[in-house]
Amino acid sequence: MIQLIPAIDVIEGRCVRLSKGDYGQRKVYDASPLDMAKAYEQAGVKRLHLVDLDGAKAGGPQNLKTLEQIASVTALEIEFGGGIKGTDALQAVFEYGATYAIAGSVAAREPELFEQWLVAYGPSRMILGADLRDGKVSVNGWKEDMDLTIDDLIGHFPAVTQIICTDISRDGMLQGPAFELYKDLQGRYPAIDFTVSGGISSMKDIEHLNEEGLRKVIIGKAIYENRITLKDIERWLLSE
Repeated sequence: MIQLIPAIDVIEGRCVRLSKGDYGQRKVYDASPLDMAKAYEQAGVKRLHLVDLDGAKAGGPQNLKTLEQIASVTALEIEFGGGIKGTDALQAVFEYGATYAIAGSVAAREPELFEQWLVAYGPSRMILGADLRDGKVSVNGWKEDMDLTIDDLIGHFPAVTQIICTDISRDGMLQGPAFELYKDLQGRYPAIDFTVSGGISSMKDIEHLNEEGLRKVIIGKAIYENRITLKDIERWLLSE
């Protein structure tokens, strides 16, 4: 059964959602990140996707207090991404309570450093973030596209066991995920757990991904826009 991982994207300590990663197309929601995290936990969720959008833009984590709050009040496993560009930042993310750290830009631009992290912290804690626009890897908060494919990226890191793959063109658009992309990746790299990210619009999308053998999926805007409710999530988790 595919694992549901709700997302909380944070700017200045508040829950937001972007469209296609565009900071100019942001929507701010009333619920606090902590309240959302507690609601997810109450619904039976085990793992949370927490993104520091300020950090992604600034090149260093900016919302560690939000991470600390959620980690100290809930028992959720937290995967944290956004601005992890150096070892000090990575250590801080773990010290403030993250279970997993997501690194995308570093993996693409400084593969030797990411390889060091895989050795030091283990592939069970390090997640490779592969954000794709038109088939190419995008870095630095999706502001810069590189001449690098996801296969190129995976080829650098044979030890990687977890990859979050985001289709930027679909992120926040509620138009459904790139089913064929994820089915293809999971089929070609069975030893890796791919997390689907971008475009989830309904429980039907999740059912389809589950049928295709995908293992993890991030749900963001669909929850805030009531396309998927906490009750839907609770029912899915109870059926596992």
